Amino acid sequence: MQGLRRCSNEVVRLDLSPPSVASSSSLSIDVAESAEARIRRLISEHPVIIFSRSSCCMCHVMKKLLATLGVHPTVIELDDHEIAALPSPAPLDADADCSPRSPAPAVFIGGTCVGGLESLVALHLSGHLVPKLVEVGALWV
Repeated sequence: MQGLRRCSNEVVRLDLSPPSVASSSSLSIDVAESAEARIRRLISEHPVIIFSRSSCCMCHVMKKLLATLGVHPTVIELDDHEIAALPSPAPLDADADCSPRSPAPAVFIGGTCVGGLESLVALHLSGHLVPKLVEVGALWV
């Protein structure tokens, strides 16, 4: 399987480099698609997705918080050279921290950048996380 590799039960490894040999797998990645386009497509295809570095402790805490609520996000581990392809949109509120200086880990809910661990916890403590998860279909209450 080119492009996506399962590293554990919870983590899928995304290889953004072009494949050397064409693959017939349904999970294969279009060679002509840029890394930025692949990441944007993944964001749009998954209600909750976390982009992380390998062995990121903050990502682990994010996964545990979401799992406690009954949500199991898609987790994509990126190499340092792949981190630069993460989108860094202007945050809608001052608490979101998707910025070029700290692009990973980054959680996207419903295609919108929530930010890193601090922003996710703040959203949860403010009582806005569960309604947001329900709105995007990641959680049923």
